[in-house]
Amino acid sequence: MQACRYRRRAANPRSGATIVEFAITAPVLFLVFFGMIEFARFNMVRHGMDSAVYEGARRGIVPGATEDDVKAKAEEVLGALSMTSVTVTVDPEEITEETTSVTVNVSVPIGSNSWVVPKYFDGVTMSRSCTLKRESLDTF
Repeated sequence: MQACRYRRRAANPRSGATIVEFAITAPVLFLVFFGMIEFARFNMVRHGMDSAVYEGARRGIVPGATEDDVKAKAEEVLGALSMTSVTVTVDPEEITEETTSVTVNVSVPIGSNSWVVPKYFDGVTMSRSCTLKRESLDTF
């Protein structure tokens, strides 16, 4: 009687290649993925700033508006997007009946408003501005 011989199957010689390929491509994949998140946040900040300066200027052109009203409205819009370290300025500083236009400027440092750790826009400050003519109650 012949003894049964079991042949062991040789391990796949390319089994380590998959791990090496993953180790090479994973950092690139994650870099692209986090880059997409960072650029999406950048566009959110940009569009939020556009809305904030417009809404602030709209608040400032109505009769009886004050600089504090304009800043509060712009900061309210920016706060809805969780933006921090925001600078809002209004020109002129005092809105009177003789004021012909209102300009709102907003500056936001992109690095402190980032969502991901590799901050692609660290050190970049974005600014937006909007000028609208003031409404008046002239009677004819």
